[in-house]
Amino acid sequence: MAVQDIMATWVGATAKQIARGVRRGDVSATQVVADHLEYIARADGELAAFRAVRGGEAITEAEKVDEQEDLANLPLAGVPVAVKENTPVAGLPTWNGSAAARSDVAEADHEVVRRLRGAGAVILGVTRMPELGLWAVTDDENAVTRNPWDSTRTPGGSSGGAAAAVAAGLVPIAHANDGLGSIRVPAACCGLVGLKPGRGVVPCQLGADDWFGLTEHGMLTSTVADAAVGFSVLAGRRPEKLVPPQRLRVGVSLRSPVRGVAPDAPNRDAVAAAGRLLAAAGHDTVPADPVYPTALSLQGIATWLAAAAADVRAAGLDRRGLQRRTRRHVALGEWAHRRGYVREADRAAWRQRSVDFFTDHSVDLLLTPALASAPPEAARWSDRSWRANMTANIRYAPYAAPWNIAGLPAIVVPVGRRPDGLPVAVQIVGPPGSELLLLGVAGQFEMAAPWARHAPGYPRVGTGRPVSPQRAPELGGTIGA
Repeated sequence: MAVQDIMATWVGATAKQIARGVRRGDVSATQVVADHLEYIARADGELAAFRAVRGGEAITEAEKVDEQEDLANLPLAGVPVAVKENTPVAGLPTWNGSAAARSDVAEADHEVVRRLRGAGAVILGVTRMPELGLWAVTDDENAVTRNPWDSTRTPGGSSGGAAAAVAAGLVPIAHANDGLGSIRVPAACCGLVGLKPGRGVVPCQLGADDWFGLTEHGMLTSTVADAAVGFSVLAGRRPEKLVPPQRLRVGVSLRSPVRGVAPDAPNRDAVAAAGRLLAAAGHDTVPADPVYPTALSLQGIATWLAAAAADVRAAGLDRRGLQRRTRRHVALGEWAHRRGYVREADRAAWRQRSVDFFTDHSVDLLLTPALASAPPEAARWSDRSWRANMTANIRYAPYAAPWNIAGLPAIVVPVGRRPDGLPVAVQIVGPPGSELLLLGVAGQFEMAAPWARHAPGYPRVGTGRPVSPQRAPELGGTIGA
């Protein structure tokens, strides 16, 4: 029996399932895209995940995929994908989180968008983010993006729209980028897999200078197999085997990079649960605390500030039209830059210290909490003060930023739920070049303790579910197969 005979809709299917169905002729890319566009039209009003949807254009692109003769060589054949709104998509403005930060209609795709299209993906639209990607909450003057797991909570930021879209099944995978945690924080908020590649693995080319080299492109997905194929496409790599790693030595740390901020009980319990999963998979866990110097927090904040100022200057934006919190951030960034508080030498020193951590402690990977507390409320944070935004962001999401400064790969993986029903996750950090190792360990987590692929009640498509959302990946298979 053909897959299409038992599926009322392809909404809710994984990227791997969709691509396989399109390549085998079980379904057309046009039908898959039409299913998802119809669902977005019905479901996104309450989530505000998308800034713009490319209805007719997406159908036309899907038809072109169906006409191709080399579908067998397309790892994302017919897969609907969303792109974060700070990344140019030909024919659309690049919003950058608000009307005031929007740039002109892009004449050409960004390189990562070009790679997604080249792999057979169809771009359905662009997802919302906070203004200039500065915050770990997602809202603007027109909408508040909401977490499908709990509409009173934020899906995180800055890739909040992307995370909400995947967690609700609006798209199977979504492009995102991460300057100080903007892939991993939303992944943790929404129960997704979020890999931040190491520096230089995927071309960035955003804003003035990629936030002084801190920003990386990646994908948000509901399975490790989809994360693996998304990574291979963005990195411009041929499909590779993703196999369960043999015995590893994993350092475990609850230490917060920010003094005075500590993980709450659910996040501590998540790390303990992850440690048990690692042990069950045959790995060794040992206590290993990175030493986060006070200067690292100051350097991180100074870079965060100065990056915003640099982007505003490079884009020629009129800061008077920006949100109050952004204007304050930019002004402080200009001050930090003038005072010489943003130094490449400091970032290089932390990078070397981070690389040395793995040899000094004789560990292969580092396990930490993904967040320190539950996601903040979904609200118009853009109307609140700079101080209120900074405090909320730093208190709930302190664990991601050091690894952007170090340029090391890191992944967030779901490991259960908080008492309030929201997902809880852990972060795993590796040395340079360890992206496939991180994915392999994440796959072991998924096989041992499968997570719900979507938020409860999503996708809202009736009975047409493709397979059980608890199905684990086949780690011995080929990425994208």
